[in-house]
Amino acid sequence: MKMNTANFTRARRRSALFPPELPSSITLTIQRESVRALPSFSDSSDRWLRTEPPQPEDSRWCHAPSEQHGASQPNGFFPCGEQNALWALGARLALIALLLLVSHSSRAAVREVGAIGLTVNDLGREVEFYTKVLPFERVSESKSDPGAADELLGLSGTQLRSVDLKLGGEHITLTEHLLNKGRPIPQDSRSFDHWFQHIAIVVRDMDKAYARLRQAKVKHVSTAPQTLPAWKKDAGGIMAFYFRDPEDHVLEIIWFPPGKGDPKWQQRTPDILSAERSGTSGEEAGSTLFLGIDHTAIVVSDTDKSLAFYRDCLGIRVAGGAENYGTEQEHLNQVFGARLRITALRAARGPGIEFLECITPPGGRPLPVDARANDLTFWHTRIVVNELDNFAAKLSEQQTRLVSRSVVTLPGEVPKAARSLIVRDPDGHALQLIQETSSLAEK
Repeated sequence: MKMNTANFTRARRRSALFPPELPSSITLTIQRESVRALPSFSDSSDRWLRTEPPQPEDSRWCHAPSEQHGASQPNGFFPCGEQNALWALGARLALIALLLLVSHSSRAAVREVGAIGLTVNDLGREVEFYTKVLPFERVSESKSDPGAADELLGLSGTQLRSVDLKLGGEHITLTEHLLNKGRPIPQDSRSFDHWFQHIAIVVRDMDKAYARLRQAKVKHVSTAPQTLPAWKKDAGGIMAFYFRDPEDHVLEIIWFPPGKGDPKWQQRTPDILSAERSGTSGEEAGSTLFLGIDHTAIVVSDTDKSLAFYRDCLGIRVAGGAENYGTEQEHLNQVFGARLRITALRAARGPGIEFLECITPPGGRPLPVDARANDLTFWHTRIVVNELDNFAAKLSEQQTRLVSRSVVTLPGEVPKAARSLIVRDPDGHALQLIQETSSLAEK
């Protein structure tokens, strides 16, 4: 039979544009091979999905014109070769896998840094200081049953009385042990000893805030408010002052110039604007002078070791860092030759956590091995998590020191919380991991 050359040429062209549909068994094989070819993903949050396709010798993409596609032709099929079709399918599946991974990671991550707890010996005196000298608002008070907090705090015969205080959007909790009181903060405690911790309270006007503290005759740690020099790129212009509460817990007031710190500290609420216009003084002005808590700072002996715990294990991100030294830093800490490596960390919500590693001077003392949860050096920062059991298992694998004897159901003073475990970081600072009732309900 004689073949028509023109018809044969047209048939070849048509088959190139409209290849026959693949049998379902072959299609299934291609999909399975595409799944095998998907890249693997680690738990690292900074690993990005690369969506750049492999480039053939001819790097042009081949698409059949849309008007030439037959009705049975599947969308997204590239007649120029099977490789591009496989890549497109694989990329879609990879994206789905990544979204599932991100979703799972977010459920297992730290949700927020919550209230910062201080252990006190005289709750009435401390509450008066924090609500009169400082304008914290009293939110609630509670008293535990005898022994109710034994498992959580790793003690025996406990009975607690606690007050929750609020400043701006942040909270602190003052807790007194009514039975079996612990040891006071050592009189010779220094700002580079490893048990050192403080909270940084943001103020609207440093001069007015300092005058208010002077009038109350607070115990100074700093010689006076210090302005960090302009040559410090990340900290230049920030003003700070350290002082003590009546039981020697160290506190800081801090002022951020425009462009530094969280932008919320630069906002002028209607009550602040009114106070500025009227020149209000006294107790009424305090509520607009002290704005909230920016961070809690802890002394660490080794920043890298602490990052392995807070960043790599707990998943709290690093937000910045600096190295501070000079005359101003010496006067701020009242330590000659003070040179600090500072690392700031942030969760999605709540105050930050700041590492203070003293490069000089040496000789910072570690937390005593017999330190207990009723000692006044026992600060504890609440960390709200989604999957407490996962964190507990991970920390157990790393032989993290525990304060609690086991994961416990919290007593009624924290009504939103369901289960909790208190652990110590590499330098002994206490963290109270909490899984809230709402998080349990989502499971």
